[in-house]
Amino acid sequence: MAERASKIEEYIEKIHYSDRYSDDIYEYRHVILPKPLLKLVPKEYFDKEQPNCLRLLREDEWRGIGITQSLGWEHYEIHAPEPHVLLFRRPKNYVPPQQPQMMKQTRKK
Repeated sequence: MAERASKIEEYIEKIHYSDRYSDDIYEYRHVILPKPLLKLVPKEYFDKEQPNCLRLLREDEWRGIGITQSLGWEHYEIHAPEPHVLLFRRPKNYVPPQQPQMMKQTRKK
């Protein structure tokens, strides 16, 4: 497990994040994993019916393989011919929820 995490660390700097693009509802971006990193992704993250293709990942899962981006992004689509390309979206003009600690400070004023 520690060896796998160490190997993932080697590839994190090589993850490519696209510029954002949008339509009327969402902003999008795609994230391209280095192909060797894809080989380190846990087997349970792959689709059972298409074993060479990732399934849609939850936020904790994609963050766990080294993808870092601001809050609100969801892995929303799979492009089977390129399993190392993950497609993300979030609502346009997304505002992250206020942290409970900040809310308490605001009330004290």
